[in-house]
Amino acid sequence: MTNDERGTPDYTMGFSPAMLEYLQRHTLEANAAYLVPYLKRGMRVLDFGCGPGTISVGLAKAVAPSELHGVDMEESQVERARAVARAGGLDNAIFHVANATAMPFADDCFDIAHAYNVLMHVPNTAAVLTEVKRVLKPGGIIGCREIICDSCFTHPDFDYLQRGWEVFRDLVAADDGHPQIGKTLKTHLLEAGFADVEVSTSFNSYSSPGDLDYFYAMVKNWFLSPDVEEAAIKYGAATQGLFANIREAHEQWRAHPGALVGIAYGEAVAYKALA
Repeated sequence: MTNDERGTPDYTMGFSPAMLEYLQRHTLEANAAYLVPYLKRGMRVLDFGCGPGTISVGLAKAVAPSELHGVDMEESQVERARAVARAGGLDNAIFHVANATAMPFADDCFDIAHAYNVLMHVPNTAAVLTEVKRVLKPGGIIGCREIICDSCFTHPDFDYLQRGWEVFRDLVAADDGHPQIGKTLKTHLLEAGFADVEVSTSFNSYSSPGDLDYFYAMVKNWFLSPDVEEAAIKYGAATQGLFANIREAHEQWRAHPGALVGIAYGEAVAYKALA
């Protein structure tokens, strides 16, 4: 989307090195396991909002030799996705720079459409789902996994880390996003005309030493960065004092032997009605 379509000048997550590392850790098995049982060889798959393509390549392997088409509005992410596909020797993974509300595909041409933490950032959810329904074949499947921000947690909290999740929630909302959309996927899909909606919930957990080190560095280098702090203050989501308290609590958290993070998601699978 353009800046005007987004509603504020900045994509909430940004493309800092820390955020890119976070995006590149995503895989089909870890972040879209709910969709795996629906994938069959020979299916043509769309990954809208594909980012750097690390989930896309898993989808491409699952349906080979049929095609996987990834779409993202950010050219740098599409270039990364193409590089990931080349490195994996996947010539059936094709990527496009495009808006998810106006994709360069004919009607009724995909068997499955997938999105991971995409609808949370899109102001007009209905427009995206309408476009996805257009390009799906009758009987085709849409699968979405989206965050439920208020159910995410960092433990121990040290009085301020849950406030950090609230700041993130408010930043997403300030950018006309939907930080709780994982809870409302069923409603959105039904309103868009999809049928037989199946919903589940799950957590991604960070508890091993390596995962905790990674999450600590990601929060420190991305969420607690000057750019995010400036945006949070600009949109009234936080103050300098609150960020200072979150930083101190974050250091205490990483030193605690019981450190744990849980990121909550809603997952939904639905069908385009047969003609």
